[in-house]
Formats: sequence, C-alpha cells, structure tokens
Amino acid sequence: MICIDPMIYKGRPQTLDGRFPREVRTYQMLDELEIPYERVDHEAVYTIEGCQDIEKLLHIDICKNLFLRNSQKTRFYLLMMPGSKKFRTSLVSKQIQSPRLSFAESEFMERFLDITPGSVSVLGLMNDRQNQVELLIDEEVIVNHPYIGCHPCVNTSSLKIQTEDILEKFLPYIGHAYTVVHL
Repeated sequence: MICIDPMIYKGRPQTLDGRFPREVRTYQMLDELEIPYERVDHEAVYTIEGCQDIEKLLHIDICKNLFLRNSQKTRFYLLMMPGSKKFRTSLVSKQIQSPRLSFAESEFMERFLDITPGSVSVLGLMNDRQNQVELLIDEEVIVNHPYIGCHPCVNTSSLKIQTEDILEKFLPYIGHAYTVVHL
C-alpha cells in the first residue's frame, strides 16, 4: 500500500518548490490550455496495481500506459488502455501492422517523452516535439471513460482529467494524432 495525501486538489500545487521541471511544465501547459484537473499527491507508484487507492480517491480508472517499440527500434508507440484490461501484443500488432512489438527501453522514454519508468503518461507526449511516438488508444477509454487518470510526467502525483479535454484540446495543441485500437 502506498501513502497517499487524502486531499484532492484542484489544479497545480500552490508551491512548485521541490517539483521536477517536467511536472511543472505539465501543469503550465494544462493551465495554458485551460484544462481543469484534480490532483492527488502520493508516494512513487510503479504499477497499475499500485494505483488502486488513487483510483478510489479520485473515482476514476487509471489508464494503463505502455511504451512499446517494434523489433527494429524504429517505431515507438504509447498505448493507453483501461488498467483492468490485459495487454495482448498480437492484437495490437495486427491492427497497426507492426509485428513483434515489445516494451521500449527506458532510454527511449527519456529521449522522446522526458519521463522515466513508472511515469509513462499521455501527458509526456508534450515533450515529443518530433512526433517520434505514435499514440494508440483503446476504444474503451474513449467510449466508456469520461475521465482518465494519469501522471503529470512523474509518478508521485496523479491527475483526473476529462478524456474529451485530452482528445480535443491537449492532443491537437501538441500536434499529436491518435489511432483507435480494439483490445
């Protein structure tokens, strides 16, 4: 069990002292785009299983965010899916015509998204200025989840954001398209 601050905050922290620059940039972009969000702070979480208490507190399902690559290490993907779903490589590979997908190494996470393992989030795409990473979203996230839960590029806070704001404000602003997949 992780230690969670039981307070739900609206927006960015009052003081940004001690926060990572990538986290601060995330809050600045969300504020600039006028995207409202709720936030909880907690100890570092590294797995979707570790997010169960956060989900209960925010009344959401945290998205599972998987950073993947092809075998040649020439194509990279960020897959957003419901945290409760099992990931089946073959289903995704067929839909995007990219055989032999596997998890991408942390060096690529840091290079393209400025994040570290355990902090993978759709919000990291704001750091992918060259569009090296293709976003894949499971249809269920779009259809059945009015809110998504994700990290602000660090795994010591979690945000509750309207899915619509991610799709209609955030992604167009950063110039990232997405592909809907069915898992």
